Amino acid sequence: MAQISVQNLTFYHTGSTEPVFENASFSLDTAWRLGLIGRNGKGKTTLLRLFSENLPHQGTITLPVPAAYFPYPVTPAQMLLPAAEFAEELRTGCESWRIICELTQLDEDAEILYRPFCTLSAGQRTKVLLAILFAGENDFLLIDEPTNHLDQNARDAVRRYLEGKQGFILVSHDRDLLDACTDHILVLNRRTIAVQTGNFTSWWENKQRSDHFAEAENEKHRKEIRKLRQAAKRTADWADKNERTKIGFDPVKEHDRCISSRSFIGAKTKKMQSRVKQMETRIEREISEQEGLLQDIETTAALRLTPLTHHKQTLLHIRECDLQYVGAEKPVLHGLTFDLQQGDRLALHGSNGCGKSTLMRKILAQAGGLPADDIRADGIFETASGLRISYLPQETAHLSGSIPDFCAAHGLDRSLFCALLRQLDLSRAQLAGDLASYSAGQKKKVLLAASLLTPAHLYIWDEPLNFIDIFSRMQLEAVLTEYQPTMLFAEHDVRFREHIATASVML
Repeated sequence: MAQISVQNLTFYHTGSTEPVFENASFSLDTAWRLGLIGRNGKGKTTLLRLFSENLPHQGTITLPVPAAYFPYPVTPAQMLLPAAEFAEELRTGCESWRIICELTQLDEDAEILYRPFCTLSAGQRTKVLLAILFAGENDFLLIDEPTNHLDQNARDAVRRYLEGKQGFILVSHDRDLLDACTDHILVLNRRTIAVQTGNFTSWWENKQRSDHFAEAENEKHRKEIRKLRQAAKRTADWADKNERTKIGFDPVKEHDRCISSRSFIGAKTKKMQSRVKQMETRIEREISEQEGLLQDIETTAALRLTPLTHHKQTLLHIRECDLQYVGAEKPVLHGLTFDLQQGDRLALHGSNGCGKSTLMRKILAQAGGLPADDIRADGIFETASGLRISYLPQETAHLSGSIPDFCAAHGLDRSLFCALLRQLDLSRAQLAGDLASYSAGQKKKVLLAASLLTPAHLYIWDEPLNFIDIFSRMQLEAVLTEYQPTMLFAEHDVRFREHIATASVML
């Protein structure tokens, strides 16, 4: 057990004028099971890189033990080899027998170590890399979003595995995973960085209470400032009015006045002006106490959606259908049967590689969208005529170029698109940058915004929450609950499925 200390950390990305961290200070313990939470683009991955790499920065980072970072970068040449042959290159001193022991805890057979890495599923690759990560000794482990693209069974295996480990930082937006695997939370707030004991749920409850108290205190200060300003204005007006009576008076109407009363009036005015200054001092104190109360409150704007109504009630009618890639020996999906009615929100549920994305591609092609000539459908596969679909793809790596170019290519109103991205917590400075420089979560928000702005009869979303921060997940749940569009989606976040799906289709 050792202490990690960060003091006055300031870090800028190359070419950026906005700091990722500015004079940040906090301490951690290497024995903790630490969850790292923050908005997309707040610097979670950057912080892990600062721990594991020698990036130029100001301030001090005291790390008494070496740090190992997940996921390991696997080169194209290594992809063609079994993991057993390049594990030592990823993790110095990593022994095969230790990796096999870790794979056993991940409910995975050791034979996957000896198959070409490129032939493994996404879940198997994640398990192999996690086993390599934990096969070493005495390192502080940095785990960056291990469950992205994983099916439910693989997520459950990773969750059970991490529950029995300690000495790591876990970056994840999966609320169930954070609840199960962490005993401390490190939060990258809007302005500050905080460390708390507990898991995600305890932190969220504390945050809601803290935000409520801060808002109440802020309102109390605002009311006090308003009262003081009104009183100061009245007193100042009285002082001015009283001062004007010093010179000149009507001896008939003001028979009790004389020249000598000027000193009395002056003293009274001075006393009133002194009271005004005291009130101004109190106002400044109230404003000072008010500042910072709301600096870390996360406010999420209510999003909008414009679903269309189709003239037919049944939008998809599929009966005993096989989907098969041209040239393949067997179908990806066999005997598929379901209907999609207007108002349904169907969740496609199944393991990685079961055909969820293949089905989405075929529906898009049938409705006149993306081409899918390589997929053959045998059986009844009908889509309603004139069906307009808003599609959210799974991959984001292809995004590059400027926001105006993206809007022009997708037929989107630029001002509305930028306003929606601002509601999804992208800054104005980020909107002026190249999409290629965005974080994975910010790229996903670009695709989400494009889908939300597209009026459609049917919204098809392929793993929409990969890399999306917790606050934005709640934001999306709220808009889908309010507008209730017709949807077909694949998503492994259990809480999202429970809140959104009206039914599931098992594949």
